[in-house]
Amino acid sequence: MDESENNLPTSHLLGSVPAVVKEEKSIPIYEVPEANLQIFPPNNGANGAQGYQTPGSPSGDGQLQSESKWKGVFSISSYAQYFNVDTDVVLNRLISSLHPIGGDFFSKIDANPDLYGFIWTSTTLVFVIAALGNCATYLTKKKSNSSTIWSFDVGYLNVAAGSIYGYAFLVPVAFYFLLQYLGSNASLVRFWCLWGNSLFIFILSSVLLIIPVEFLRWLIIVLAGGASACFIALNLRSYIQSTDINLVIVASFVLQMGLALFIKIWFFP
Repeated sequence: MDESENNLPTSHLLGSVPAVVKEEKSIPIYEVPEANLQIFPPNNGANGAQGYQTPGSPSGDGQLQSESKWKGVFSISSYAQYFNVDTDVVLNRLISSLHPIGGDFFSKIDANPDLYGFIWTSTTLVFVIAALGNCATYLTKKKSNSSTIWSFDVGYLNVAAGSIYGYAFLVPVAFYFLLQYLGSNASLVRFWCLWGNSLFIFILSSVLLIIPVEFLRWLIIVLAGGASACFIALNLRSYIQSTDINLVIVASFVLQMGLALFIKIWFFP
């Protein structure tokens, strides 16, 4: 009886627990394919071939960089960094333009040149000289003949917009290419910032130019033009790393004085 019980399998006995058999499962190992980075969008070569270009491919790199550069010029997001300034910074730069003999304006804007002051100052000056120019004309005619019929001249606004925007945009561009030709390392954005802030003094002086006294008007515009011209000339002299810049400095001074005389003769006759 004892031998028969011993021969019974232990898995069939009452209350017995079957042994757990540990089975090793083979886990398949997958090899990750080597990454193949590609440039988007597809490169359209000169031979008309379509497809994507890998970073290591030598063909078409220059063309892609050139296209990307020119697309950035017409992208609004590319200019967002030049408007990343607060009110305190803009006011500080405008106040600096009223101190022409400092010559340290470029050091103040070197870390963050902006176009906000350039656009704001130019636009404000356009409306100020157009409106106050009409007021000055009215006061002058009223002083000479009280019965004179006067009407607002809308043409002042067109002339102001064309002259101020054209001057503030084109003159820095001309000096930029001139200095590039002379071998100086110039910055177009910094030039726009400089010339834009230099117009701030004309906004303040325009308020005084409505006084119907001709001698006082000429005195005001000469002082304002001289201060603005010195601001441009002295800052250019401290910024340009070259010895042959006397003609450039004189040209910038004369152009700024010419703008002042134009404002006086056309808008405050």
